[in-house]
Amino acid sequence: MIVENTSLEGVKIITPRVFEDDRGYFFESYKTPIFEQNGLPTNFVQDNEAKSTLGVLRGLHYQLKHPQGKLVRVVSGSILDVAVDIRIGSPTFGESEIVHLTVENRKMLYIPEGFAHGYLVTSTEAIVTYKCTAVYDPNDQYGIIWNDETIGLNWKNDTPLLSEKDLILPKLSEQKNLPNY
Repeated sequence: MIVENTSLEGVKIITPRVFEDDRGYFFESYKTPIFEQNGLPTNFVQDNEAKSTLGVLRGLHYQLKHPQGKLVRVVSGSILDVAVDIRIGSPTFGESEIVHLTVENRKMLYIPEGFAHGYLVTSTEAIVTYKCTAVYDPNDQYGIIWNDETIGLNWKNDTPLLSEKDLILPKLSEQKNLPNY
């Protein structure tokens, strides 16, 4: 596995070594020693899978009392995966990282605790899986509106499909529930 740092502290791109032949392919999507060597967590407690269609945007979500680190990968299709630093006092507060994750490039993105996360489906359909470092708590869900101009995300889609909940999320400057750095 190749583990790359991004412009945001703790956000990492992981590219597995893929072995392909005429029978198909094989790769390791998680390996404790490599994660430990690269400062990544090994305490994942929940796995999630979501299937969405072209133009669906999920996010930008986070938990505050039970923050989740997320290891995201695509098993079918493609997405633009986004991490936004929302930690009060962080030198990169409000900055983001966007990574194109596809079934072909097999890249994964690790988003640590203290970051908002979201993604946009860029293929006809996508199946996204992600490992979490904390259990989802429906009473601890927060978010930032997807098109907050102060964050300035280039989703390459001006009319994504959003849930009713995601349509009414506040801007980062209006959110009163943010983690500390």
